Amino acid sequence: MSEFLTYFQLAWGHVLDIKGFDHVLFLIALALPYGFKDWKRLLLLVTIFTIGQTLALLLSFFGIVIIKLLLVEFLIPITILITALFNLFSVGKSYKGNSINLIGIVTLFFGIIHGLEFSIYFKSIIKGSLSDKIKPLFEFALGIEVAQILIVLVVLIFSYILQNFFRFSKRDFTLVFSSFVIGVVLPIIIESAIWN
Repeated sequence: MSEFLTYFQLAWGHVLDIKGFDHVLFLIALALPYGFKDWKRLLLLVTIFTIGQTLALLLSFFGIVIIKLLLVEFLIPITILITALFNLFSVGKSYKGNSINLIGIVTLFFGIIHGLEFSIYFKSIIKGSLSDKIKPLFEFALGIEVAQILIVLVVLIFSYILQNFFRFSKRDFTLVFSSFVIGVVLPIIIESAIWN
């Protein structure tokens, strides 16, 4: 049980790390257009993101995907920017009739990119054969999923409060906070070491 808690807590620390706020920022951008009534769709997207991260760790363990950390650190804010821009351009449009296929595929790809960043550290702390790494990997994935659901729940509660008590429209809420996310990630992209 203590080993489970170790990797579960490691996942929480990874998601909720204040210094590495990119994970939280992506989840905020992902959740902004949704409300409590959309919980199934949002839970599916969060799970797809977790699957992408877990897949990235597996691909990294097998040596199938090897990518430079500098490139991954550049692509992560790009994924956040794309998600926030998507919110701006699709604000006010209904998601009910839309297929989740495109958004799901993009979310899976973004999960893979985010997972590649952590794979370098994760491989360094888990030693042994591949079979020794599978159980900790899934314990870590469960921790990631629970932490992400917590963040999304906080966004939904915040959205609900602003819309129902302060009379923010869903459109304004999505526009304002997507713009905020863009304002946070643009300087990260501009100042990226990849341009040097």
